[in-house]
Amino acid sequence: MRRMIIAGNWKMNTDLASGTALASGLAELVSGKELSVDVLVCPPFPYLQAVRQAVGESGISVGGQNCYFEPSGAFTGEVSVGMLQDIGCDSVLLGHSERRHILKECNGLINKKTKAAIAGGLRAVLCVGELLEEREAGNTEAVLDEQMAGGLEDVSAEQMTQVVIAYEPVWAIGTGKTASPEQAEQAHAHLRNWLASRYTQELADSVRILYGGSVKPGNAMELLGQPNVDGALVGGASLSVENFGPIIEAGLEISKA
Repeated sequence: MRRMIIAGNWKMNTDLASGTALASGLAELVSGKELSVDVLVCPPFPYLQAVRQAVGESGISVGGQNCYFEPSGAFTGEVSVGMLQDIGCDSVLLGHSERRHILKECNGLINKKTKAAIAGGLRAVLCVGELLEEREAGNTEAVLDEQMAGGLEDVSAEQMTQVVIAYEPVWAIGTGKTASPEQAEQAHAHLRNWLASRYTQELADSVRILYGGSVKPGNAMELLGQPNVDGALVGGASLSVENFGPIIEAGLEISKA
């Protein structure tokens, strides 16, 4: 069975006080529990080190929300893979829909970042997903295929052990709308079939595919219970222990079933 990941993307939210308080609260929540799922939080860059200190030895890992593909140099405002590792990060989110559609990142740039993250030893969480108009036009699978092919170009089967896929239907992010469990399962199954056709069935069966799109305590159990859903990439609901905690608990319960 694939080990589930419950990840929180804090986006451009929290400040130093609230971010460390949230991290400490989550650490307290999981304290003393046998973590049968991976718990990951991705705070804004300025608070990464403080959050890493706050989660301590709780078993919660910390990741960046983005990185650049060069190791160093004159790239004002960018953050390298090595910098993330230096302060204790083990993962990085790449290709999030907000970076694709607001900041206009293309598949080629996302691919460079993905390969840099892998080469540097970080776990790359590659986000893919379709817009509402693309789904309504029946183009969901074509969009996913293009984003997977672009993001994973020249990524070997061996390197795929460091890659997690996150399916995030753009129309369900921050809108309150959620893909039905059946819609989520269908997209995840398609992504796994794509991996099988590009690599092998064995590799496809080992890659974890997370669902991201208005995951809440009330729908977590049903979404996480789908055969091809291996966890969640949670946005707004990850900003409080009261909301993120039950999603972690849902993952723990399913993983032990």
